[in-house]
Amino acid sequence: MLEANGIRIPTLDQPWDLAEFDAALETLQATGDYEFALDVGMAWTGEWYPYAFSPLMQSFGGDIIDRSTYTTAEGAINGDEAIAFGEWWQSLFDRGLVPGTSQDGADRDTGFIDGKYALQWNGNWAALAALDAFGDDMLFLPAPDFGNGGRIGAASWQFGVSSNSDNKACGFAFIEHAIQDEYLAAFSNGIGLVPATTSAAALTENYAPGGPLEVFFELSNQQGTLRPPTPAYLSAALTFEKALADIANGADVIDALDAAADEINADIESNGGYGFDGSVVGPSIQEDAIAND
Repeated sequence: MLEANGIRIPTLDQPWDLAEFDAALETLQATGDYEFALDVGMAWTGEWYPYAFSPLMQSFGGDIIDRSTYTTAEGAINGDEAIAFGEWWQSLFDRGLVPGTSQDGADRDTGFIDGKYALQWNGNWAALAALDAFGDDMLFLPAPDFGNGGRIGAASWQFGVSSNSDNKACGFAFIEHAIQDEYLAAFSNGIGLVPATTSAAALTENYAPGGPLEVFFELSNQQGTLRPPTPAYLSAALTFEKALADIANGADVIDALDAAADEINADIESNGGYGFDGSVVGPSIQEDAIAND
């Protein structure tokens, strides 16, 4: 499809930039072969929004929260870079390049495989079905670089054993059992996600060296960006979701992002900063991500 339309196939070393990505979408839409050039998954809600879409904002240079202190969203979710992202995001819907918030869930689940969408923004949990459908023609591409590096979501939900638990020994025993390579490989073979260790990957069907999904290791290592590691994230994620849905539906970009910043800040303030005191705690969005999902 890309070759037939004269579109360069991007690599991790040379991903599409904003202009090239936009031109590719316009070209694919103009063919008339697809209902939409790109499916970003608007039928999905909740955690999908920050997992999938905040990396796009981060590639522009914005973020959900200012990660230098974790005490404010001002200047992060509503700064110039975030506004530029919001304007581009809204343009995708205005130009008819992506389905809107009324997208049918079934179309999200099978539309790419059915040929309704030329490209799809999705998690690697969808890779096996796409690979089964398209075989060697299937490409797993790096995220475009909108100015601050190509970025994708990284890391799954984590679980821990409380230090006050009466069952710490049992919990530790289960973890030690579950993280053996043979079981990590079995999990990966069963559900398609990236194995947690390279030694486990060597035992899998898809992530072993030369395997069809091996590419996801480097995608995760080079482009993976964690969601903000703060208790404020739970509320901020929902605020981010509302802002992006509103912008997709035509809301004023600056007003929507300013409102999001105010709402996130109010939550942080009402919770005493969630334990952060406003001092600088590290880099903004440059955390190293593990090869997870």
